[in-house]
Amino acid sequence: MTKRDYYEILGVSKNATEAELKKAYRQMALKFHPDKNPGDKASEEKFKEAAEAYEVLSNPQKRQKYDQFGHAGLGNSAGFGGAGEMNMDDIFSHFGDIFGDMFWGGFSSRGQRSRRVNKGSNLRVKVKLTLEEISNGVEKKIKVNKYVSCPECHGTGAKGGSSYNTCSTCRGSGHVTRVTSTFLGQMQTSSACPQCGGEGQIITDKCNSCFGNGIVKGEEIISLNIPAGVAEGMQLSVSGKGNAAARGGIPGDLIIVIEEIEHAELIRDGENLLYEHYITFPEAAIGITIEVPTIDGKARVKIEPGTQSGKVLRLKNKGLPSLNSHSRGDLLVNINVWTPQTLSKEEKAMLEKLQYSPNFKPHPNKKDKNFFERMREVFK
Repeated sequence: MTKRDYYEILGVSKNATEAELKKAYRQMALKFHPDKNPGDKASEEKFKEAAEAYEVLSNPQKRQKYDQFGHAGLGNSAGFGGAGEMNMDDIFSHFGDIFGDMFWGGFSSRGQRSRRVNKGSNLRVKVKLTLEEISNGVEKKIKVNKYVSCPECHGTGAKGGSSYNTCSTCRGSGHVTRVTSTFLGQMQTSSACPQCGGEGQIITDKCNSCFGNGIVKGEEIISLNIPAGVAEGMQLSVSGKGNAAARGGIPGDLIIVIEEIEHAELIRDGENLLYEHYITFPEAAIGITIEVPTIDGKARVKIEPGTQSGKVLRLKNKGLPSLNSHSRGDLLVNINVWTPQTLSKEEKAMLEKLQYSPNFKPHPNKKDKNFFERMREVFK
């Protein structure tokens, strides 16, 4: 089944701001909320559809991929946990703050006030890759220092793992409601309970290791499958591998920032690779077969007799793969004829004889369309 355009689902333009996206999603959520449409499967699907659209468009990295490549650019990363499936509990947990008390006094579709769900912070790490690793894709294992679930209380924050009391202030709902008199009449507002922090429960006997937070400093070895074709500065997200959340909440994400290690001989230009090769004047005149480096080893290239300095040879499909297609770039070899700067008396005499040969006289000048482009590069 073909997915609808996310901007179309929320009824916003592609230039919509974060505030406009949030407003549009609130309106859609209100219209199709299960509490307002009990038993209506079509409304429930539209409610999930709107949540998926907002989840992608409210995330800068996912939105950039979606804008550039559409649904194909997201792969299986749309939806919570990267599975592409929207779950009602996940929606209420992630976007409960957006819903606020707009739905029937703040009650969820289960007839209970939704409690605040803690979410761990995201982590950002840099991973250095060689051109060979970028060309082939690579699996890397990295050690990440972060907050992890407390092993003593298993992340609950309570000593013994079961020492909780229902909050007497909010009576377990996680919210408190205030009624304020205004010139428009009485207005009802709801906010997270200050006593329990919106969790609905209070720990009576806190864990000695994490002091009730449910998280401690630790480390984790994480395996990363980095696809071929990534580039410098590109960011990859690993769902749920960021900092653990307090008291069993939702962990944050791990953001991988790609750094390229400079190659000793090759220069990257998008999907193409560039290489400078110098030959002597006799080699340019007579012709020669040379070896040039590639990502996979060496390649033999024939230099035709009479090759001029600045000649570019293209080796098809010897560049880097495209991240989002099956195409591959080329290796561009720029041939430079080396002019010696010092000559012996014998060498100078030989060249002086050659300069009078008609074969050594330059051809009439021709219009070089790329001349000014090359000059700009030289004088940058």
